[in-house]
Amino acid sequence: IFSKASISLEDSGSSSETDEDEQPVRRQEGSTDLSAEYWGIQKLAKYVKGGDPTATLIALCSMRDFNLSEETCQLAIKDTGCLEVLINLLDTEEIKCQTGSLKILKEISQNILIRHAIADLGGLEIMVKILDSPDTDLKCLAAETIANVARFKRARKTVRKHGGIKKLVSRHENLYPCHMLIFVEKNRSCLLESISVGSSYQAKDTETVRCAALALWSCSKSTKNKKAIRKAGGIPLLARWLKCSHANILIPIVGTLQECASEPSYRLAIRTEGMIENLVKNLSSEHEELQMHCASAIFKCAEDEEIRDLVRKHEGLQPLSALLDKSENKQLLAAVTGAIWKCAISRENVLKFQEYKTVETLVTLLTDQPEEVLINVIGALGECCQEEENRGAIRRAGGIAPMVDLLTTTNPALLVNVNKAVGGCAMEPENMAIIDSLDGVRLLWSLLKNPNPDVQSSAAWALCPCVENAKNSGEMVRSFVGGLELIVNLLKSKDKEVLTSVCAAIANIAKDQENLAVMTDHGVVPLLSKLANTNNNKLRRHLAEAIAHCCMWGSNRVAFGETKAVAPLARYLKSKDPLVHRATALALYQLSEDPNNCVTMHENGVVKLLLAMVGSTDDTLQEAAAGCIANIRRLALATEKAKYG
Repeated sequence: IFSKASISLEDSGSSSETDEDEQPVRRQEGSTDLSAEYWGIQKLAKYVKGGDPTATLIALCSMRDFNLSEETCQLAIKDTGCLEVLINLLDTEEIKCQTGSLKILKEISQNILIRHAIADLGGLEIMVKILDSPDTDLKCLAAETIANVARFKRARKTVRKHGGIKKLVSRHENLYPCHMLIFVEKNRSCLLESISVGSSYQAKDTETVRCAALALWSCSKSTKNKKAIRKAGGIPLLARWLKCSHANILIPIVGTLQECASEPSYRLAIRTEGMIENLVKNLSSEHEELQMHCASAIFKCAEDEEIRDLVRKHEGLQPLSALLDKSENKQLLAAVTGAIWKCAISRENVLKFQEYKTVETLVTLLTDQPEEVLINVIGALGECCQEEENRGAIRRAGGIAPMVDLLTTTNPALLVNVNKAVGGCAMEPENMAIIDSLDGVRLLWSLLKNPNPDVQSSAAWALCPCVENAKNSGEMVRSFVGGLELIVNLLKSKDKEVLTSVCAAIANIAKDQENLAVMTDHGVVPLLSKLANTNNNKLRRHLAEAIAHCCMWGSNRVAFGETKAVAPLARYLKSKDPLVHRATALALYQLSEDPNNCVTMHENGVVKLLLAMVGSTDDTLQEAAAGCIANIRRLALATEKAKYG
């Protein structure tokens, strides 16, 4: 009879081969307050070390009578040199001694110091060998102990290097018919038939799968091991066992899947092997740990649009919304809110969340939650508030104030999501009034100073609707001391997204003449011109818009020509992006008010490209193209008249 190996939730988070390893904390030596259990184990140690097989077995059984989950007992085994003996016993042919040793090692390997010591003493290599044993019980114990020990990078690597992944997953040709998952998979039809009669055959085989899955779960926290599991044929087996009804099997199976879902190849398999349906089904399980891992798997997979659609198709959005009520379980809540966030990237899913009143529930989670939950909650609201109805729902639920409060946090990932959510809400004038009254715009502006480029760019994007929808926005912007100089200086950034977002913000700010005059004094024209030779279409679009609006002050049109911005802009018309065409035509139209710029445009073949756009169905593009051609034509006529009288 085997007890369930409890892989704690703190050990279940994703990591990779390059992650920081767990570091064992060295205990202080020389403590005199040793318990009776410690001395009891020390007395048994000599029989474990020096007795014959019978005495050793009796000593092992007696040792198991102690509470091996207590640190005192665990360290007593280590301090007395018993750990080395236990590992040596694994390399014998005495199955009873091997079993007794593994039962003890399985319990004490919950201790981080013991885990590292087992790895240092070569215990993992021997346990991997035991996976070849014809004794099913022994294999199960070895797999469970591997599951405990392989919680740090070096141990996971050892398991892989010695063929442990393949043995846990696939056929072994020379010994027993097969190993672990495949062994049970080949007998699965018998297993399913035996469930109704509760046979011991079924119990033993489910235990085999559970133990193998636990070991794979621990190993799957390393990137190279994820690849090894896939190469060993683990994905189809995980897919099949995902259909079973045993929670103690499903938890490590789904745990392994959610670890591996960080890899694109696994996300593809999860979609093509039909696993989403079963992940959705198990969201309604009575086991919260299983629900958590299913939600976490969806969280990681829902980066892909097709998977988001499958979650909706299999009616997974409603149970995800319902699980928000289990707010006392923070790990479950983090996984569920993460899944909702990623699913909300698709508009069709947002409309479903509106039906389930998910937005209103998410607003209640904006306070008194750990950062991991807040990042996901605010991320979900940021996606949902792209819909007008949800922007109103957030306001009516009292969500604006806690959102603005989160602008004062320091976590970059949280700030990026908060910026997007606040910016989304600011598209509604009524919301914008609240944001302004709470000093939200000033807080956004201050985030432009944040050293993280993602925070800078998301803050600049959020400022665009704020400036656009605020009453007296020009005066509001001028009230931020040094604000205009700050945003102009961000045009010196090396980050493309920062440059793009800042250009978009400048295009909005420049609509106010006084602000445009101040930005001109701070050198906005040469800085924008320096960016003109870009091939990034998103940057091209917003840069052209900024240039178009900045032409409206003084001699800026002439200055753009002098700083060589016109010729690169002309090349933008060859882009395949219609939004780039529109913004470029507007910029060229404004620049064409200067004769020298017209000459440059003509030399760069602008007229032919603009003529094709005069027939566009986009009225703004059509008018700008026609206006620019007219200015060039007028200059040509004036030149001809001056030349020939």
